[in-house]
Amino acid sequence: MTDPIRVLVVDDQALVRQGFLSLLSLSSEVDVVGDCADGDEALHVLAREQVDVVLLDLRMPRRDGIATLQTMRERGFEVPVLVLTTFDDDELVYAAMQAGAKGYMLKDVTLDQLIGGVRTLASGGTLLQPALSERLLRAVARSPLPFEPRRDASQLSDRELDVLRLAASGWSNAQIARGLFLAEGTVKNHMSSVLLKLGVTDRTKAVLRALADGILAPDGGADEERTS
Repeated sequence: MTDPIRVLVVDDQALVRQGFLSLLSLSSEVDVVGDCADGDEALHVLAREQVDVVLLDLRMPRRDGIATLQTMRERGFEVPVLVLTTFDDDELVYAAMQAGAKGYMLKDVTLDQLIGGVRTLASGGTLLQPALSERLLRAVARSPLPFEPRRDASQLSDRELDVLRLAASGWSNAQIARGLFLAEGTVKNHMSSVLLKLGVTDRTKAVLRALADGILAPDGGADEERTS
């Protein structure tokens, strides 16, 4: 039996926080190591506890979600963060992705969706659905990421597109390997090539750049005109 995933819940609204705690308590896969009302409290917990995944609200007093992500990066806390949000937070979600969040989830999630999201991030995946939407794409267009110049102008190969598309759907390298009948090391090599060609440093930014450049369609598919 594997160890439970150690989760930290950060949300300033007590009722919302309690709702997530109640959902998480129903799963034997998760161990909640703390719940915090703002980013300052969260940073204290991260400094003293082993945390596998952070569930983070964006709109909080004192240190909000974006500032918390930035401080986590500055202090070297390499814990995957799943943003908790509402339908009208596209700009903030995009800013959170820029600051290092690995995905987002709407606050009206079911237990299965919540545990699935936690499991995905804990296994090294990203969760960008339903972030792959026209609304988030418009946010990308309004405020492009500060991408590095492309190091390789050649197009992505068909297999690299397959890997990128599955990464956009939240699959981990191990899941992609099983889905494409490849060795996990081969998937890692393909992802490294994708990052190099797109001039980005992680898979979340790779998906966002692919969206912005039209390599991926908002529904997660590939744009045939751009990639054929």
